[in-house]
Amino acid sequence: MQRLFGSSGGGRGGKQPAKANLNDAITNIDSRGESIEKKIAKLDQELSGYREQMAKMRDGPSKNLVKQKALRVLKQKRSYEQQREQLMQQGFNLEQTNFAIQTVKDTKTTVEAMRGGVKEFKKSYRGVNLDKIEDLQDDLESFVDQSNEINEIMGRSYGMPDVDESDLEAELDALGAEDIGGQSYLDEALSAPGVPSRVPGADSAPASAPASSDQQLDEFGLPKVPASAK
Repeated sequence: MQRLFGSSGGGRGGKQPAKANLNDAITNIDSRGESIEKKIAKLDQELSGYREQMAKMRDGPSKNLVKQKALRVLKQKRSYEQQREQLMQQGFNLEQTNFAIQTVKDTKTTVEAMRGGVKEFKKSYRGVNLDKIEDLQDDLESFVDQSNEINEIMGRSYGMPDVDESDLEAELDALGAEDIGGQSYLDEALSAPGVPSRVPGADSAPASAPASSDQQLDEFGLPKVPASAK
């Protein structure tokens, strides 16, 4: 009997049965459902033909025979529809189970990733010293304060005369009043008399005789003195 049908344990040389796989089971159920759908469609066509025959026939034994065939086909259709509903429910249950398993796997992967992230964070944080960071921040703040003090010292003005601030304000008010009246010190400078273009007394001096055309002039435009007169 064992040589004909094999032992139930499989033995050492026997093949181990393949483990059940949810994805394969879902695929198998979907395939069976498609096969049943085709059978139901074929029965619908057959029922449609019987209805057309019955519509053209009169009441009698022949019509009753066709009616019995139609009822038999309808029973088969109802049976297939029931099987289809069962397969759909089984497929739904398997898909829900597969979804739950995949969710658990994803959760496990997420937890492992988070655990690895915590390890990396601890490893990176190991070389960080908060006290040193705080000291560094204090040093930077001190350097900035010192730089501001240096800039303030370098920007001081020295060597300026000690002037009373009230005198400066009075002078500023006076300048403003002059600007309003249109008589500023710049206007006074511009309205001063210019340099005379003639020598004083030139108008009262007697006019000299016009130089002849033959008389030579020196580089200053004056008549040259003859050499005998020197």
